Amino acid sequence: MTHRCVLAIFILATILSIPSGSAAQGTTVFAGLPGVKISEGGVERVPENLSRDRAVNLACVISRIGDKYYWASRENKEMVRIASGAFITFLAVDGAGYVRIVAPGMKEAVSLMGDTETKFDYVEHALIGLKSVTYYGSTR
Repeated sequence: MTHRCVLAIFILATILSIPSGSAAQGTTVFAGLPGVKISEGGVERVPENLSRDRAVNLACVISRIGDKYYWASRENKEMVRIASGAFITFLAVDGAGYVRIVAPGMKEAVSLMGDTETKFDYVEHALIGLKSVTYYGSTR
């Protein structure tokens, strides 16, 4: 994702979060920056620690307009929100992937689960054909 694309996503998220006179008001419900990227394709697995400069281009943004959720950083794919225990999962309705975040106020509790939950606030899993890209990151 280029700097121009990230800027466009930021502008879109900002515009959607500005109250308007219409009933179709949008808000950003989640924004995160990845620290780790793992690319997998069945025959290979490539883990990569991301610099902050690179992470900015790979930000994860989820927005809500009315009662619908959108994966703003992934072509505004529609998502379904599923809350379960200490986690909230946003699942793309077209099967393109999901984002799981630690529910607000639950970070201390989930940190007891292990190092991954201590270090990261979300996981983003995107499917591309039979391959996948997984990001672990922190809330912005």
